[in-house]
Amino acid sequence: MLRYEKRTKRYAPKIEGMINTFTVEQETVEDAVAAVRTLRQTEGIDPEKIFVLGHSLGGMMVPRIAARGFEAAGFIVMAGPARPLEEMVVEQMEYQASLKTPLSAEVEEKLKEVKRQAAAIKALKRGGPENAELLLGGPVSYWLDLQKYDPVTEAAKIKKPLLVLQGEKDCQVNAAVDFAKWKQALSGQPNVTCKQFAGLNHLMMHVEGKSTGEEYAVAGNVAPEVVEEIARWIGAQ
Repeated sequence: MLRYEKRTKRYAPKIEGMINTFTVEQETVEDAVAAVRTLRQTEGIDPEKIFVLGHSLGGMMVPRIAARGFEAAGFIVMAGPARPLEEMVVEQMEYQASLKTPLSAEVEEKLKEVKRQAAAIKALKRGGPENAELLLGGPVSYWLDLQKYDPVTEAAKIKKPLLVLQGEKDCQVNAAVDFAKWKQALSGQPNVTCKQFAGLNHLMMHVEGKSTGEEYAVAGNVAPEVVEEIARWIGAQ
């Protein structure tokens, strides 16, 4: 999940020509389900040992992918939001603004606009205007689809093995809020493992001090302990 400015650029080319119909299904879910089905038919791959890992928005959508792609052996949520996406975007923008004090008039205006659009998303009703403006980079159809989706509630319905991973220093998906929601909703389910990693940011990389997102521009690798945990968990299934 990216900050507002980058999300706007990311969505623009994808929604051209389907402004009234584009949803997270086309962006994330359909490809993941198709990938599992393709791999199951690929020579040299054990069809009973295919696992799906979703990061950030992909992690948020893992429960929906699991409902569609039941052929997978298990699922991994990595740094997945547990709250409505529009709330997360506002929170991210507020955090970024807090790192730049005093705020410039430009930043204040941008933050005000993001909050306005998030409020407009909350107020959307089905059957509303088809040609409404893009809100936080997405069309009305995108946000209406997500309105009825609660990832943690849907995750509790998954019967296959499920691994939920979170970086302690994640500045985009709050470990104290979002990861706590995953753990609370999935507590006591024998098929679920939840693990938080100290010192890791949203990309599951080590970061010195506070994560600001600026460190994303520095080349690096996912922390070895994360890779080892995933490999150990998959091996145990």
